[in-house]
Amino acid sequence: MTRIGYARVSSVDQDTGIQVERLRQAGCTILREEKVSGKTRQGRGELETIMDFLNKGDTLVIHKLDRLGRNTRDVLNLVHEIEGKGAHLEVLEPAISTEGPLGKVMITTLSMVAEMELGFITERRNAGIAAAKAKGVYKGGTRKADYDKVRALLAAGLTKAEVARRQKISRETVYQIIRAM
Repeated sequence: MTRIGYARVSSVDQDTGIQVERLRQAGCTILREEKVSGKTRQGRGELETIMDFLNKGDTLVIHKLDRLGRNTRDVLNLVHEIEGKGAHLEVLEPAISTEGPLGKVMITTLSMVAEMELGFITERRNAGIAAAKAKGVYKGGTRKADYDKVRALLAAGLTKAEVARRQKISRETVYQIIRAM
């Protein structure tokens, strides 16, 4: 019975340090972390690795439910897959576990709140962009990755994960650059 910790932040500018420390304190012997949006499950390689190797009796531990995802359907599908493997999910804040029926109700409710919160964040961001455009000061986002460098590293035979680490970008960004080729 292994306790596997999963830490996630949405961008490369953010830090997983607080989550990782809490997961260690909670007794996690394996820790996986990534810097990628929780909007969908797509492109979250570390989470997929955990799901591939999760065994009966294991516990997937996360700091807060929104770290698992901000899409209700994705979160509930993950919980269903975890339970199908004979494992369970534990959320540290607030303390919730899928071992009992009350935990499942709380997970469902909190995942809906996380998705709603994402909607509010998107609305505020879009309103800010619209206001900046109206003032003529919005120039769009800046690229955080050197596309040519990423392409060169891939052509040299480096793995997508290694390219992401070297360039300090997410693997999803590497995949976006590949799709843009």
